[in-house]
Amino acid sequence: MYRRNGYPRRVVVTGQGVVCPLGLNVEEFWNRLVAGESGIGPVTRFDAAGYDTRIAGEVRGFKPEQYMDRKDIRRTDLFVQFAVAASAQALQEAGIKAGVVDPNRFGVIVGSGIGGISTFEEQHRTLLEKGPNRVSPFFIPMMISDMASGQVSILFGAKGPNYCTVSACSSGAHAVGEAFRIIQNSEAEVMIAGGAEAPVTPISFAGFCSMKAMSTRNDDPTRASRPFDSQRDGFVMGEGAGILILEEIEHAKKRGAKILAEIVGYGATGDAHHMTAPAPEGEGAARAMRAAVHDSGLPIESYGYLNAHGTSTPLNDKFETQAIKSVFGERSKNVAISSTKSMTGHLLGAAGGLETIICVLALERRVLPPTINYESPDPDCDLDYVPNTARPAEVQAALSNSLGFGGHNVTLALSRYMAPEGP
Repeated sequence: MYRRNGYPRRVVVTGQGVVCPLGLNVEEFWNRLVAGESGIGPVTRFDAAGYDTRIAGEVRGFKPEQYMDRKDIRRTDLFVQFAVAASAQALQEAGIKAGVVDPNRFGVIVGSGIGGISTFEEQHRTLLEKGPNRVSPFFIPMMISDMASGQVSILFGAKGPNYCTVSACSSGAHAVGEAFRIIQNSEAEVMIAGGAEAPVTPISFAGFCSMKAMSTRNDDPTRASRPFDSQRDGFVMGEGAGILILEEIEHAKKRGAKILAEIVGYGATGDAHHMTAPAPEGEGAARAMRAAVHDSGLPIESYGYLNAHGTSTPLNDKFETQAIKSVFGERSKNVAISSTKSMTGHLLGAAGGLETIICVLALERRVLPPTINYESPDPDCDLDYVPNTARPAEVQAALSNSLGFGGHNVTLALSRYMAPEGP
């Protein structure tokens, strides 16, 4: 075994599902991603005329009735619908249906940063305009962040560990990491894991605009998210879900599942620094990366690709670059880095799930997606960000960073599937 730190059980990825601004399934999403397309456009979900930021990465053409009956659609927030759709896709790719997995060894962790914020807004409006007796009896279960995990488990019969991780923009990555640990610790054989978010609402936009956190490049939406570029002026909000099927390796092999990649490490740290600003020089992010690499048992030279948190904000991109340099040292110039938020926008609590999928696809398909809109180099951001054009590459292992408000840092380590040693 090449694994260490007392976890002999290996965890692989056998299915993936995507609903995001670049597509409603994995293939559409991947094709547009490697083509360097942007999913950013004017906000259509509400009238944003009075807002400093009027652009977002919206999911377009989504039809929840393809995955849920009408009664359940009426009783669930959009973020739950995204999670159900992506989970259904992932389970189909993995070949998991009733009878394939012991339901008691089959769990769900879907992270969400803010849960049913749209439902909260709508029901608060009802309270003010019509009174308390007109608030929906489904308001609470529609709004709470754990309901994506709950509804997915109900629909697909997963009776194992079931909960939601809430750590702002690290929520989806925490979900994947915790699901990884659950399988390593023999508490489940299969986990549905990732993130879901539907934050494109008036109050969400108002809050982030007041913070001056989002790009105001409203007249040029496809070029607004520009991570690591000297002209970056803030992130662009996105929405959607990214869900993976994690499975114990022998369980997957026994049923003949196609193994897409292997999760090999998980690092989680706290900055203990500031509510919204990252720790100076990315110190907390660096510790998360080191922890994930150490947990993997793979030499740091194995890691040739890093999907950065890369929000297109001045501090994040500078400090994340410093963190990468701290971890990789002289090798940092040889690590290919991309921020796919340049195309999808920032899916907040769903970002970690989606970006883990991107790492799986990059390893499996030998292509590294670009950071688009990289036009004006920043002396503080001087690494290889795979600028503007996807790159064919043979990479053995990859890291995915997710960094959230509150000082939450998560790094996930993945590798190409490696057959067991010995006869």
